[in-house]
Amino acid sequence: MKLSSKPGARRATPIVVALVTGLSLALTACGGTTVNSGSSGGAGGSTATASANPDAPLKEGLKIAFLPKQLNNSYFTVTDRGGKTAVGEFKGVFSEVGPSEASASSQVSYINTLTQQGTDVIATSANDPKAICSALDEARSGGAKVVTFDSDTDPECRDIYINQATAEGIAATQVKLISEAIGADGGDIGILSATANATNQNAWIALMKKELEKPEYSKLKLVATVYGDDNAQKSQQEVQALLQQHPTLKGIISPTTVGVAAAAQYLSGSEYKGKVQLTGLGFPSQLKEFVKNGTMKSFALWDVEKLGYLTAYAGAALASGQITGAEGEKFKAGDMGEFEVGANGVVLLGDPTVFTADNVDKFNF
Repeated sequence: MKLSSKPGARRATPIVVALVTGLSLALTACGGTTVNSGSSGGAGGSTATASANPDAPLKEGLKIAFLPKQLNNSYFTVTDRGGKTAVGEFKGVFSEVGPSEASASSQVSYINTLTQQGTDVIATSANDPKAICSALDEARSGGAKVVTFDSDTDPECRDIYINQATAEGIAATQVKLISEAIGADGGDIGILSATANATNQNAWIALMKKELEKPEYSKLKLVATVYGDDNAQKSQQEVQALLQQHPTLKGIISPTTVGVAAAAQYLSGSEYKGKVQLTGLGFPSQLKEFVKNGTMKSFALWDVEKLGYLTAYAGAALASGQITGAEGEKFKAGDMGEFEVGANGVVLLGDPTVFTADNVDKFNF
């Protein structure tokens, strides 16, 4: 996988992560909140189309709802902001709903409500690949289009999945970065994940284990995988327990923005700073101080706002009949340009960026 260390093109509206004023504030519970914007009119429930019409215009007034794993999670705050920008561009009605806890079935009631409201597009990052399938099936039978992003459901439960990067590429990058950080002598490593049922986390972990079987990583040994449930306090507790239970630990991989920031914060103020290496998937705005103070050497992430932006346009293309989710179909995602639907209804955003002390100040998300 090609990894970029240069800042990519940005849209006119910058991602201001200053809204996330602190790790704990970013995770303040706010269950049941709904945020609306856009025109007051709706297009009504989408109707299934027998075939795609790529020349069809995007409908105005489409009701697009974003349902993240949990509200007030800094990652989804930025992702959903990208979706809101896109919905504004094609004159739709944006809403954001979701639970305060990222549990397997916590999204079901929100899907049911969106179905009753005649939502045209439900864009969701699934806490569990199966738990919300029945609710999504009901929504689709009522005419809604379902787009998953970041974390997929079972493919038969949605129309399109917006994948941030290939799972193989993400796993390979994480293992490579921790190996480089620890050095040639290798040693024991642990993984701090989000929830135990998260589709994307489990896929990455499985592929990281496979990656670790390669000869070049023979000196690295995965000794434990723990789950912080995308909660800052629990993530720090899991890091502390991991270090106590494995005193020979040399490194931690945390492929979740909440987890890696919590781990960095804990390590930075502990005796393990600089001794136990850390990498993961995180925001430059949250992790730059830890790169600069020696807590970590590098980490990676994709453009999170663009993930939401692409998700919204994919949903609008589905609801407008431009695409059906079949392999080979193409649609335009605003100023991001044209995208093609791949096998199993997957649309790929692009490669992640690796951040180090040399380039971290060049990014503002």
